[in-house]
Amino acid sequence: MATTADIRTGLIIKLDNSLYSVVEFGQNKTARAAAKVWAKLKGVDNSRSIEHTWNSGDTIFPVRIEKKAFQFLYKDDTGYNFMDNETFEQIAMAEQTIDAPQFLKEGQEVMVQINTETEQYMAVELPDKIVMQVTYSEPGVKGDTATRTLKPATVETGATVMVPLFVEEGELIRVNAKTGEYIERVKG
Repeated sequence: MATTADIRTGLIIKLDNSLYSVVEFGQNKTARAAAKVWAKLKGVDNSRSIEHTWNSGDTIFPVRIEKKAFQFLYKDDTGYNFMDNETFEQIAMAEQTIDAPQFLKEGQEVMVQINTETEQYMAVELPDKIVMQVTYSEPGVKGDTATRTLKPATVETGATVMVPLFVEEGELIRVNAKTGEYIERVKG
């Protein structure tokens, strides 16, 4: 058993027979009343996002999660197919369980969250930063790099990323997989 003092970002808890990941949390203290702990929660086994408040010291029910390295193979009508890097077992995951499916490319290594109580595959996490090749981008105008103006660029997976004007077709860029934002150009 755990209490509200154990809440941290990324913790997965069981609430109303559903699993939620803690996105953000905090504490409200008032002079006369007991402290309250609040959390923004994102559904792991559903697509809901909720806020929940507990009295300080209330019991919460964390779920033990294990992360295992898998490799993305391909996408078909069963979903996104991954292979365990150790046992070579293949699994198919639904699109809503993947944090940024638009940035998945074949052969890419990802981490799959597994519920240790039920041995159920729950979610797929991409690395924070991934390198992508720009497949299409409008050419930038010479001398137009002084301002932080952005233009759309299509990367090898078909996703669109807003990039600075100096990024050209064929270049490698580093992208934040969580936010979809351009980070930097990668020297090839």
